[in-house]
Amino acid sequence: MAAFEEVSVLGFEEFGKAVEQHRGKTIFAYFTGSKDAEGKSWCPDCELADPVIREGLKHIKEGRVFIHCQVGERPYWKDPDNDFRKKLKITAIPTLLKNGTPQKLVESECLQANLVEMLFSEDE
Repeated sequence: MAAFEEVSVLGFEEFGKAVEQHRGKTIFAYFTGSKDAEGKSWCPDCELADPVIREGLKHIKEGRVFIHCQVGERPYWKDPDNDFRKKLKITAIPTLLKNGTPQKLVESECLQANLVEMLFSEDE
């Protein structure tokens, strides 16, 4: 299995720090609704996408970084002025993107294994 680094963060500030720590590497970022104590997200689409994304990680190349970012609770996410919407232009969750590029999968696209695999396995 490819050796990639996985980082889990909660919120915009932690996401920014994780990106900074891995500057110069290819970073994939996966944004979902925050999870409760049982590990369930308030976002039903995120719950459906999680196993597809996990399976897709088998195709990520060595040396890449996968950041799973929980965006926060539903009221924060629904605020049009939250940092994810304003600064990162993320308009829906789940979103999987290749940081620093226009390549991203949004909502139901994250449920399509072939698209997830293609994004993870693409060369620079």
